[in-house]
Amino acid sequence: MLDEQIDRFLNHLKAERSLSQNTIESYSRDLGKLSVFLNKEKVFDAADCSSANVSDFIRFIGRSGLSGRSQARALVVVRQFFKYLVEEKELKANPAFRIEAPKFLNKLPVFLTSEEVESLLSSPEVNDALGLRDSAMLETLYSSGIRASELCSIATGDVNLEIGYLSVIGKGGKQRIIPIGDIAVEKLKAWLSEGRPKIVKNKRTDLLFLNRNGGPLSRVGLWKKIKYYMKKTGIMKDISPHKLRHSFATHLLENGADLRSVQSLLGHADISTTQIYTHVNRERLRQIYDKYHPRGTRR
Repeated sequence: MLDEQIDRFLNHLKAERSLSQNTIESYSRDLGKLSVFLNKEKVFDAADCSSANVSDFIRFIGRSGLSGRSQARALVVVRQFFKYLVEEKELKANPAFRIEAPKFLNKLPVFLTSEEVESLLSSPEVNDALGLRDSAMLETLYSSGIRASELCSIATGDVNLEIGYLSVIGKGGKQRIIPIGDIAVEKLKAWLSEGRPKIVKNKRTDLLFLNRNGGPLSRVGLWKKIKYYMKKTGIMKDISPHKLRHSFATHLLENGADLRSVQSLLGHADISTTQIYTHVNRERLRQIYDKYHPRGTRR
């Protein structure tokens, strides 16, 4: 019964909420953990789940090593699941409604310095199709600040190289138009004219970036490429495609961009999500002050 209720909720999200497949999969994992936990507690129907059960579940996933942030996310998912069942008249009340989320510290995002970005972006050798792809791919990520999933789903028709813009569909199915720089435009032109035709061959696909076999480029494939070039350039930071997004936002703010504009470029629904980059800025200023002011170093 409980698994059937979870399936109905997930189908509802797919049909009515236009959430991304990645988000749906994340919801499914959290609710799968809830189902396993409640079954062990002999709770087989959401109607029999109490607030104490939900609290015990959150404590259980915490003891299993899940971070405070991940516990808080799981609670949001569980809360939405029970809210859906209340709206469907299957429950009278939401047992997760008054459960407090675990406290967690906001970690400052890891980002590359301008010098590290320059080194990374210049690392692909553009003497073959894959090198042209990688060069265009890295430049596009940093130039636009888009998510890895957004980059992998861009079609050739989503790119306007005449005026330098990309069109992407972000979280919640929302479209946004993002400017890209002249260097990104030139590298995309080289990829489209010299590199992509050699990989796509006779296959019919409108995806902008492809794997070596002409198929869709996966997020894992993109991550492996970035790790490869990080190692090649000797940058020791733990960097993923999302860290280039962090670098994009941080460098915009460091150079005077306003927070609202950065929020719009990143596609954040809530400006509080963007505000973490102001903390990065303050930390960066503190480091500069301590390094260069004769009385700046704190003991």
